[in-house]
Amino acid sequence: MTDRSTPFNAEWNSQARGETPTQQLDRNWLGLLQELRVEQTGVQLLTGFLLTLPFQQRFDDVSTFGRAVYLMTVSASIIATILLIAPVGMHRILFRHKAIGVLVQVGNRLAIAGLVMLGIALVGVVALTFDFVVGPLVGIVAALVALSLLLALWVALPRWYLKSR
Repeated sequence: MTDRSTPFNAEWNSQARGETPTQQLDRNWLGLLQELRVEQTGVQLLTGFLLTLPFQQRFDDVSTFGRAVYLMTVSASIIATILLIAPVGMHRILFRHKAIGVLVQVGNRLAIAGLVMLGIALVGVVALTFDFVVGPLVGIVAALVALSLLLALWVALPRWYLKSR
């Protein structure tokens, strides 16, 4: 049984990896940072692209539905950017304050929240693109397909794996 200050799987990590709880936290923090690097790059590119759209000549052709989807999508993308960068900002403030456990725990939660917002932004981009090119009904269908794929790979597959162990 673990409390909030003890890393998960501390006993297994000690036996199988020869790690102390502090070494496990260090490894978990480095793993989280690597994941954040990948996520941040994608979400920042997406956000940058979205922020340029209103300045394009054909943006005036976007439907009212498309504009609502655009605003929701750009908002989700910006929130995802903020959430995915937040652990790095926390690290700067908590640096040398022996708070690696807090960084790993809170950073993990922020990363998950950032992924949720990134997922919303990705579904929104699909809806916006298909709405603009084909129409709102196709945009909604394409967004539902993207949402289904996202939920299958990001939520159902990991949960299935955990249950099958």
